[in-house]
Amino acid sequence: MYDLIIIGSGPAGLTAAIYAARAKLSAIVLEQNFISGGQVINTYEVDNYPGLPGISGMDLSMKFREHAESLGAEFVRAQVISVHVENGIKMVRTENGLYETKTLIMSTGADHRKLGVPGEDRLMGMGVSYCATCDGAFFKGSDVAVIGGGDVAVEDAIFLARGCRKVYVVHRRDELRAAKMLQERLFALPNVEMVWDSTVSSLEGENQVGAVKIVNVKDGSKKTLHVDGVFIAVGITPTTELFKGVVDMDQNGYIITDENGTTSVPGIYAAGDARVKQLRQIITAAADGANAVTSALNYLLEN
Repeated sequence: MYDLIIIGSGPAGLTAAIYAARAKLSAIVLEQNFISGGQVINTYEVDNYPGLPGISGMDLSMKFREHAESLGAEFVRAQVISVHVENGIKMVRTENGLYETKTLIMSTGADHRKLGVPGEDRLMGMGVSYCATCDGAFFKGSDVAVIGGGDVAVEDAIFLARGCRKVYVVHRRDELRAAKMLQERLFALPNVEMVWDSTVSSLEGENQVGAVKIVNVKDGSKKTLHVDGVFIAVGITPTTELFKGVVDMDQNGYIITDENGTTSVPGIYAAGDARVKQLRQIITAAADGANAVTSALNYLLEN
């Protein structure tokens, strides 16, 4: 029986491990991947984590992991199969067996939806990005493309237009889904060009993105955009399938919590990209991890 089990070892889970170790809780981190860090390990350079500008995503992840291990945090690599609650005890079933705990932190993150086109995976971190606020600064003075037509895509394009020479916005329809106010701001920018009724067929380049090949969905015509970066904003999907029916979620599958990470079930908390929140960044995930452990500690003291 553990005081705390943390599922997931991205920035939220690793920070939770640090705080749990400092609180002297009996805790383990269950992770399914060989390398800790979550999505951040795919980021070539992190420029917005305070105090460590320019650090690679892999190096930052390793620093988080090393910090946790230096305090005695325990990591177990195992695929979680199911989670359920029985008489207040949280049961986590994995491929390696059953783990029981008094409190549980869900920090399984979210995955960016991919286009699923040739070149996307190969060039990830080499011009292919899913976060304009994370990586946009590296493309100052360059030509870039944003793929998508919702609020996030338009916000990304507006953000990128401040520093990029040219921003193409590629959308599969002839009108955007984004809020009208955002659209007005976008259309007023002189260095933004809309590419309507188009989908991406492939991303080209050797060690860096060099071009985006697109196809017009109405007439089948093909076009090549010569760009240095591609920002894909077609949505994200929370990795929360395991927790359906266990805690309350919104219509998109994000775990509903208060600001302290508390879910609808006493003793269960959520941290990082898996929960409903405004901003999904490394720093906010780390803050969530700290808050969730503090909430779990308070629960243990009261129960």
